[in-house]
Amino acid sequence: MVQDLPTPIGAGIYNIYTGVKHRDELAGASMPTVAQLGLEPPRFCAECGRRMVVQVRPDGWRAKCSRHGQVDSVDMEAKR
Repeated sequence: MVQDLPTPIGAGIYNIYTGVKHRDELAGASMPTVAQLGLEPPRFCAECGRRMVVQVRPDGWRAKCSRHGQVDSVDMEAKR
């Protein structure tokens, strides 16, 4: 399923909520509680670790990486 996600939030080497490389997470960086609950939109691109432009709307969110494109929460609902 992770392979089916768009590049900015798919299986990458960076945490989409903290921007920390996955291998560095063992050093103490953890996922924020609001992200674990699904209340926080992704802030960093999973592929390159760049900060994404995020727009939060009443019906969801939209995140855009300057290198890897855009993903919308509506698209995520279709993948469920």
